Formats: sequence, structure tokens, C-alpha cells
Amino acid sequence: MTHKIIIDTDPGVDDAAALLFAHNHPEIDLVGITTIFGNADIDNVTANALFLKQHFGIAAPVARGASRALARANGPSPTHVHGSNGLGDIARSDGAAGAIDPRPAHRFITDCIEDNPGEITLVAVGRLTNLALALNHAPQIAALVKGVVIMGGAFSTAGPNGNVTPVAEANIIGDPEAADQVFSADWPLTAIGLDVTRQVILSREDVAELAQAGPSQALLARLTQGYLDYHARLGIDGCYVHDSSALGYLVRPDLFQMQSGPVRVACDGVARGQTIMADIHTPYPPNRWDDRPHISAAVGVDARAMRALVLEVLGISDQA
Repeated sequence: MTHKIIIDTDPGVDDAAALLFAHNHPEIDLVGITTIFGNADIDNVTANALFLKQHFGIAAPVARGASRALARANGPSPTHVHGSNGLGDIARSDGAAGAIDPRPAHRFITDCIEDNPGEITLVAVGRLTNLALALNHAPQIAALVKGVVIMGGAFSTAGPNGNVTPVAEANIIGDPEAADQVFSADWPLTAIGLDVTRQVILSREDVAELAQAGPSQALLARLTQGYLDYHARLGIDGCYVHDSSALGYLVRPDLFQMQSGPVRVACDGVARGQTIMADIHTPYPPNRWDDRPHISAAVGVDARAMRALVLEVLGISDQA
């Protein structure tokens, strides 16, 4: 089975791994890369996408996306995690001239879906602004897309919840209005959030082995060093596998345990950015979750098997 996908991304160290995963996996046909502000500003993440496309030998076009959230000023970029340029501050050569698709990302997304009805899966591993803009531009894509898989959110099922605040995950709090709109659309949406992505960890030894596996893997290992140092400050001897886990779900859904229900995103106050799923078995009084579509959220994962899958696709074997 082949999955024809567009990755909406803000490269980003873990985004770089996800791009290599998508490029390498034989069941994934990467037809487009759209960029979104987040791990760095839109200029840097777009340059990063072009650089990675060139270095990894990816044929898919790159389209530049939104530079700011729908309804609020952008927060600061997480330079303490991804470096000032988003790729761990490695030296970055420019992408090929003319490599940017002339359409803004949301138009690229809607055009691809309308030209390939029932075939395109959107894999969004950053803020959800481009997806919200696409829905606003062409609401009919909700009925034409094959599926939507996001890396985002936290549903309080596996220990600590958020990673920006106690309740909010970075991709959601970065544009909560866009996230609430995306969760409310009537399309098949799956959220792979912190509940599972923090269970899948690549060790320092895994990254060191990547460095010996080939030019693409060596680049990935080099730009991951600062990311490893950030995780070490959290007491983790390795790094979480966030964005690649969303692609892992796409090709191996059997590795995940899922929960279904309507989701609202808190857009204001102390809980801003929280993803709140209603318990479908509880008879609540009328509320703001009523008449919302059910989404599927990952609440469990076979972490060992997921790690092994990532290592295999990136080009090394699991020695653990």
C-alpha cells in the first residue's frame, strides 16, 4: 500500500528526521513539502526544507507557508531546542534556485487534494495554520482528503502533559485558533501527541550509529547534537521521536492504541493550547463539544517496535 502524502513542517531537528523517514520508506510517496513558522521563523524553516530536500535527494516540491499565527503574535522560536536557525546551527548551504513552488502552502495543499481526490494524506508536524488557511480557502477539501495525521497535542494519558506549559504542546499553543479549527473540520483526523511520542526514544548510541550509515544519516546525526544536549538537561539519554512517530502511525497503525472523541482547543487563559477530548461515555449537559466530529488520538504505543521501525527506515538496525 502506498501513502501519497504532503508533509507540513517547520524544520526543525525532528522534522529533518521525519523528512528522511518519508523519503526512505517504500510505502510513502512524498508529493509535497509545505513549510510553517515554528521551530524557527518562516525564512529559516523554508531554507531548511530546501537544504534538506537537496541533501536527501528528495524530488518533492517545497511551498512556503504562513509566517504567523491566525489571530495572535508569534511566540519566540525555541532556540534552546533547535538552535537559532532551526537545524542545530549547522552551516547550511542554500537550496537550488527556483526550488520554491510559486503557490503559498495553503493553495498548494488545496490544489493537490482537489487534483487527487481521495488520495492525499496530510501529515502536519508543526503549527496547524496552513491547514486552517486551506480549509478557509477551499472547505470542500475536507471531503476530498484521504486523511490528516498531525503530530500535536497532549491528552493526559501518559504522565506529564504539555511541553510548553503544564497542559499545552508546542504545535498547538503556537496557533490554538488554527488548531481548534482543524480539530473541528469534518475530515478523518488522527493526533499523535506527547502521550506516545515521549515514549519513543533514540539513544545517543543510535545517533552515533547514524553518523556512520551514509551522507544523509551523517547530516542528521550532526544536526541532532544540540537536540541531544537539550534532552540531557531533561534527564534523557537520547531524544524523543516526535515527528517521525506521526509517519510511523501512517505505515504501522497496529503499533498504536487509539481513543476517539470530540476535541476542543483552549484558546485563552491559563489552559491556552490544551487539547481537551470529551469522554464519549459520559452524559454531559449541553456543551461546546456537542456536534463536533470525533477525532482519533494515540494514547499508547509499542515504543520498542516504533523505535526499531524508525532506525530501520533511517538506515540502521536495532541492536537493543
